[in-house]
Amino acid sequence: MKTRVASRFWQILLIGSTLALAWLGMMATHELGHVLHAWASGGRVQRVVLHPLALSETVLSKNPCPRFVGWGGAIWGCLVPLAILGAVRLAAKSYVYLAAFFAGFCLVANGAYLGAGAFLSGQWHDAAVLSQHGESRWTIVLFALVTLPAGLYLLNGLGPSFGLGAAQGSVDRRVAVAMAATLGIVVVAELCWQP
Repeated sequence: MKTRVASRFWQILLIGSTLALAWLGMMATHELGHVLHAWASGGRVQRVVLHPLALSETVLSKNPCPRFVGWGGAIWGCLVPLAILGAVRLAAKSYVYLAAFFAGFCLVANGAYLGAGAFLSGQWHDAAVLSQHGESRWTIVLFALVTLPAGLYLLNGLGPSFGLGAAQGSVDRRVAVAMAATLGIVVVAELCWQP
């Protein structure tokens, strides 16, 4: 009984830390995409909001190509995690499940964000900015129709690595501790970095 409770603790620590890191990492890569596209198009970044308790945001003081900048978040928010997954597959195969989770999470999140945004009213989301500047709703939906299934494909079968199913709560404790420590570092960095 004691062993089972201990293994569940490590499992919850791993799953919770991985989910929180995936969320923060997804927002960081998404905003990185907006920043890269802003710089490439001659835009001027006023500030980037990355905070563990807030939705991320890139505020521009000059944006000559809003459509290009609008696509940057979702495009790089998917490509960067996929590149990380590729690098981990080459360099550290025993940790591929963590990179696959991150990549799958980012593809699903960015696809759902744009796909749902294509049908929501309001000015605050990227799909609204894209639509206001001439992007077809169906192009936005097509992006979601590609990224959502691709993300789900990457997530499929990862359960046992996180102690689910046949693994019955058994996870690598060192990885659970490393993920929790990394989450702590990222949270502190984001809290300290705010302008």
